[in-house]
Amino acid sequence: MLTYFDLRKGVRFILDGQPYEVLDFKQIGKAQDVVVARVKIKNLVNGKIFERSFHQDETFEEAEIEKVAVKFIFQKRGKYNFCEVENPSKRFELEEEKIGEGVKFLKPGLILDGLKFKDKIINVTLPIKVKLKVVEAPPGIRGDRSQPGTKQVTLETGAKINVPLFVEAGDIIEVNTETGEYVRRVEEE
Repeated sequence: MLTYFDLRKGVRFILDGQPYEVLDFKQIGKAQDVVVARVKIKNLVNGKIFERSFHQDETFEEAEIEKVAVKFIFQKRGKYNFCEVENPSKRFELEEEKIGEGVKFLKPGLILDGLKFKDKIINVTLPIKVKLKVVEAPPGIRGDRSQPGTKQVTLETGAKINVPLFVEAGDIIEVNTETGEYVRRVEEE
């Protein structure tokens, strides 16, 4: 059993029969020495994120979530199709809302972690960093300082991100999928 104090970032627990992951934890002292935890949590089944307060006397069951290697296959009409790496015939699909902001960095063939709860894959987690090709990059104009030495480029997945002026079309860059920010330019493999 987990206490409210164990609800730290990354911990997965059961609430109302559904698995949740803690995204943020703040301990708040209230009047008469009552301590409350203000926790930002994500429902792993439907992908919804919200904040909730928990009190000292509350306990939670830890979520038994198994990680399975899955491969992204394709996207069609807001549905994202995956298969298990070990057993490609086991296919499943997830909606864009469930996966979250990371969908803009999914490219066919990308290997991810599938989250399995009660023998069913409920969601996926992207690697923290992915390598993507720049398909469209305007020339960097050095005199333009409206933005601090950056320009917006389009990646092979269609995502648009800000990068340094030296990045050109055809370059392969590393992107942080959690923040959506440029990390570095990498040499072609």
